[in-house]
Amino acid sequence: MSSRIDEDLAEAIAGDKDVPAVAKPARAEPARTKAKPKRNLGLLLALAVMAALIGGLVLKSFNNSAVYAKTVDQLVASRDKLTGRAVRVEGMLVHGSLVKRDNPCEYRFKLAKNAVVLDVRYAQCVVPDTFRDRPEAEVGVTAEGKLLRDGTFEATQIMAKCPSKYEEKNGKKTPVGMADSPAM
Repeated sequence: MSSRIDEDLAEAIAGDKDVPAVAKPARAEPARTKAKPKRNLGLLLALAVMAALIGGLVLKSFNNSAVYAKTVDQLVASRDKLTGRAVRVEGMLVHGSLVKRDNPCEYRFKLAKNAVVLDVRYAQCVVPDTFRDRPEAEVGVTAEGKLLRDGTFEATQIMAKCPSKYEEKNGKKTPVGMADSPAM
């Protein structure tokens, strides 16, 4: 059976040679115009302008969201430059300056560094547990917020450093309440 298929195929191929081939029309190439490079140039220019605008917005947002970290004396010295900007200020709580008001609920206190004092207002009712006026220990405070035109610092967040739990004894630092360990 397979030999008959081969013969039929050979006859069909031989019979096609007698039939004239149909000419296929040639496909016309579209004419290239010079407008395409101009369109590409315009597109490239538009993309470059958009990239520049996006880059400018990103840089501006970084500049506006930057938080300067200063000590009290540095902040007061740079008052003109930093008024109204987000600032993180560090200093020591002035003993006796911590006052809580109930209506409106806020805390007012003073921070000091190198004999420079800054009035701070914190308009929230909840403060960290370690934020207490302790006459026996210095309390380091970091406040984040904005310096107002009147020189008051309006804090949006406060963090109190843990008071030192170590005392100097015979030139060694020993935890309070623990006996000196024997020398080795």
